[in-house]
Amino acid sequence: MTYTAESKEVAEKIAAESDKKLRKALSLQDLFFMSIGGIIGSGWLLGVAGGAYTAGPASIVAWIIGGIIVLFIALTFAEIAGAVPKSGAIVRYPNYTFGPYTGYIMSWAYFLSAVSVPTVEAEAVLEYASTYIPGLFHVVSGISVLTLKGILLGTLLLIIFFFLNFAGIRFLGKFNTVMTWWKFIIPMLTFVFLLFIFNASNFTAYGGFAPLGWSSVFYAIPSAGIVFSYLGFRQALEFGGEAKNPQKDVPRATIYSVISAIVIYTLLQVAFIGALRWNLPTTPSAGNWAAIAKTAIGSAPFFTELKYSGIAALVAFSYFLLIDAWISPAGTAWIYTGNSARVLYGLAADGIFPKIFLRIYEKTRVPLIGLITTVIIGVLFFLPFPSWYLLVGFISSSTVLTYVIGPLAVHGFRKHAPDLKRPYVLKWASIIAPIGFIGGSLIVYWSGLVTLTWIYSIILFGVPFFFFLYAPSKLKLSKTFSYTVGIMGLIISVSSLAFAYFYVLFPAATETLAQNTSYFLILWLVELATFLGITLASQSKAAPEYKIYFKTSYWFIALMYISYLVSYFSVFGYVTLSPYQSLTPLIPFPWDTVLMIFIFLIIYFLGIRATIKTDDLLAVVEEQKTA
Repeated sequence: MTYTAESKEVAEKIAAESDKKLRKALSLQDLFFMSIGGIIGSGWLLGVAGGAYTAGPASIVAWIIGGIIVLFIALTFAEIAGAVPKSGAIVRYPNYTFGPYTGYIMSWAYFLSAVSVPTVEAEAVLEYASTYIPGLFHVVSGISVLTLKGILLGTLLLIIFFFLNFAGIRFLGKFNTVMTWWKFIIPMLTFVFLLFIFNASNFTAYGGFAPLGWSSVFYAIPSAGIVFSYLGFRQALEFGGEAKNPQKDVPRATIYSVISAIVIYTLLQVAFIGALRWNLPTTPSAGNWAAIAKTAIGSAPFFTELKYSGIAALVAFSYFLLIDAWISPAGTAWIYTGNSARVLYGLAADGIFPKIFLRIYEKTRVPLIGLITTVIIGVLFFLPFPSWYLLVGFISSSTVLTYVIGPLAVHGFRKHAPDLKRPYVLKWASIIAPIGFIGGSLIVYWSGLVTLTWIYSIILFGVPFFFFLYAPSKLKLSKTFSYTVGIMGLIISVSSLAFAYFYVLFPAATETLAQNTSYFLILWLVELATFLGITLASQSKAAPEYKIYFKTSYWFIALMYISYLVSYFSVFGYVTLSPYQSLTPLIPFPWDTVLMIFIFLIIYFLGIRATIKTDDLLAVVEEQKTA
């Protein structure tokens, strides 16, 4: 699709008129239930098994640490969301804070994570459904992945999620409220019932409390579905433009949802560990935590525990979980389907994506083109990630990578827009914001070599589209330069991803560590040089008034590629690859994490210095004055 640029004034007018068409129908309860409904999805059904096989009983600590980090990040978003409540908010804040180039890079990463959530939730539905519907999954290289039959059923689910959103925001808000009550009640009843078969020795008898080492606790946060489970808090932010009283209700809904989730998920992990019965046909041998994912209990953890409890009432209740395995993930998925459409809406409102995504279907007041696009892209995600456990780490880390904007934007807005009305002002922001930034950055770092390779390569792949869609018209870069940069970037990014797949991530048994390291360094240098080269060349070619937009991106490039380099030589790097798992990492845990804390703290202050007074932020201030 060709994007014909409007003048900045016309583009802003289109976005403002579209914002007005969105129906202001959501109460505090609706917003809270949007967020908690986004949080309580497949994570409660499958995340406990992921945590257990990654970290054993210490996964309880992972849920608490992950939740606290997300809470610190959510607190910063609460202030800026109260001041600037917009639909598609999280992709608009980077643009307000750093300008279009950095804003686009972060928004692209966020969009990829958001649009893939309905897919992963559909996969969670199919995981539980596979206990009674044969032929949905088959084993490939030791991993259970969807068959063609499973992908077709998953596609049908995505289409259903589309129609639930197409019905309109008023219907979605009320329907979600009913579903969220169900999603509260069933997990709490599950916790209570599992106490009847609770065995406290599971926490100490099989390798101790942390049988897989303490580094596994931090690895579990991004990779086992723990952080993924918390990320639904953003729903109140994304639907902020459709709230009745957004300045007050959006911050409160955001904070309440995260605190509630920490309590719920921690209790569920405790119950799951305590109720484990080893040596059954559905569970591994005693103490073999890492094998949980390969047995039936990994596909349907709570259902399996209750069904084989030997207590009739618990067995009967287990079948309610088969019903909930449709409701909880589906409830999260239909929210994220609407969320993703509003992400596209936000990108179009910033003038980056074609303005067709600003079109609102008059009858139900929803961004229709965005909804259709979301479903199509969601189907495509079944192909490279045909399993919940394969996709969840990618979503977690790519999302949190973009959430670091909150701790920076809260200071950027205070510095460059002091006149903004702030119904909620974050106390101790000078302490909370850096903790949130560092914590979020560490989650990305802990996600490991494979996930980081996917994320950074796909982010690099998205950068050329900025030069196809935005740079020639809005930043006055010549079409020859923009298209040349875009095409070269596409070629290099696709080639680097293929190189990573064949030479770095899946080394042959005969490949030495020295060879693998040399391949990784080639990959790292090529991607870094490409990213820096594109940015520096564009900065030199841009008109003086636009150069600043490229200067604001260097802190983010540093965050990505320093974490990528250190990760390779840490416990989250080459020692996770099968030929090298018996080796000792060059930078042992926890010293690698201590090193990254100092590095991320420096990048945090560089990020604050990079914030600018953008025209879009000034427009928001003027909009408030005239409201």
